[in-house]
Amino acid sequence: MDRKLIIGTRGSDLALWQAHFVQDSLAALGITAELKIIKTQGDRILHLSLDKLEGKGFFTKELEEELLAGTIDLAIHSHKDLPTENPPGLMIAAVSEREDASELLLILKDCVDVHQKLSVKYGGIVGTSSNRRKAQLLAYRPDLDIIDLRGNVPTRVNKLREENYDAIMLAKAGVHRLGLDLSEFYVEELNPAELVPAPAQGALAIQIRENDTELFNALQPMNHPDVVEQLAVERTVLKLFGGGCHMPLGCYCRKEDGQFQVFTSKADEGGDFPDRLFLAAATTEGLAQKVVSYFDKDRIFPKKVFISRELTDKSYFRRALEKHEIVVEDRSLIRTVPVITKLDSFILRNIDWVFFSSKNAVEYFFNLEPLLPKKVKFGAMGSGSEDMLRRKGYFVDYIGEGIDTAIVAAEFAELANGLNIAFPSAKDSMRSIQLGLSSDTKIIDLPVYETIKEEKPEASDAEILVFTSPSNVEAYFEENLVQPEQKVIAIGKSTGKKLEEAGVKYTLPYSPDETGLAEAVFGIVI
Repeated sequence: MDRKLIIGTRGSDLALWQAHFVQDSLAALGITAELKIIKTQGDRILHLSLDKLEGKGFFTKELEEELLAGTIDLAIHSHKDLPTENPPGLMIAAVSEREDASELLLILKDCVDVHQKLSVKYGGIVGTSSNRRKAQLLAYRPDLDIIDLRGNVPTRVNKLREENYDAIMLAKAGVHRLGLDLSEFYVEELNPAELVPAPAQGALAIQIRENDTELFNALQPMNHPDVVEQLAVERTVLKLFGGGCHMPLGCYCRKEDGQFQVFTSKADEGGDFPDRLFLAAATTEGLAQKVVSYFDKDRIFPKKVFISRELTDKSYFRRALEKHEIVVEDRSLIRTVPVITKLDSFILRNIDWVFFSSKNAVEYFFNLEPLLPKKVKFGAMGSGSEDMLRRKGYFVDYIGEGIDTAIVAAEFAELANGLNIAFPSAKDSMRSIQLGLSSDTKIIDLPVYETIKEEKPEASDAEILVFTSPSNVEAYFEENLVQPEQKVIAIGKSTGKKLEEAGVKYTLPYSPDETGLAEAVFGIVI
């Protein structure tokens, strides 16, 4: 290409990083370009929250106008800021490789409380301008005070530094691109399955005029078709909901093991409890439409759901279901008792890791007041075990996510093979993680509790039955059967195996925690 290009960009540090990234990428292709900084409505109006700004495209409209006028040749956007439809005459010519779409919670160190989920002190003030983040944060932590926060990334970090907030939330991609030093803060990372990001978060969009065929062809080496396919699902979901970037909607699509996985979170308002959904499919064809269909305002929910554990009033699962007037029958079919009352401190003297596969294991282990080496690390299976470990005042060094213990065992083996590992667990535990470790690993099995099944438990008439452990399955099906109209959910594969032995069909959640179980209930059509 002979002509020199003009790149239109906003003037924030992050926008300029993005524009220079594209400029350098063009230079690598032998194309010369210069930058033109353009101020948008979103840059000028900083005293209002994003949902108070009128219209759509308040970070993109002025760039698009200059593109249509021919004063610039291409515009660089954070893809999540773009409306779902291009103005007539414009198109997205290329999409960058996607950065990690996780969110970062930056917390002042004197406002950290590891006993709390997300590590922010009780009643903490959290700054964010996003209704999507607000809805999901309050779902996990209804005690938090969410306050509006505007400005570019460095400005927001400075506002935290000045102690206007106890914590703020930022996209990891922006922080990574700017190379910010966050060592003065405690940083909690939430992956896209925990806090669902904005549609297209983490990707850049290069917008040009539709009739500029020469430039379109020149940009194709910079385009990532796999990212385009996944973002198309997210942006189609946004379009079908009729929303802009102020809508409390999170949608994230990725491809894992040959399947497209879609995580969606949607609330009516920023302060409302969001509905969560997880779907997986072999193709993206019709996937966005299927996601949106589950959020139909006229859909029929079950009247009652049974879950085989006792829940508090503040339980995520309970609040997610009771929002739709679903009666939650929470009833454990087992009870637990300690196996030992004293622990020989010599056993733990040279321990490198302690791995917990359940909340009960954490509870009973620390009831023994163990003496642990200073540098011991902790592993946990699922967020339930992690949360219980937090309540004891400890951070997790590794958390096994998902429902497949074989995958967790393989991941943990990469960290812990050849070391000394203690496994506090139930008596007669299935030892799924231990079986994935190498022969030179010293494994110390510590049965700290045992489960006792309830005799002749009463059957439930709920439309959906949720089982949270193999022991609960055994207890229920010694006396009861699943009725033809009842649907069953198993918290993980070990629980699922017990259901298979009982001849029961079941659904698995994405994650073995209350969020995952609520997603699974929401994904069942009655």
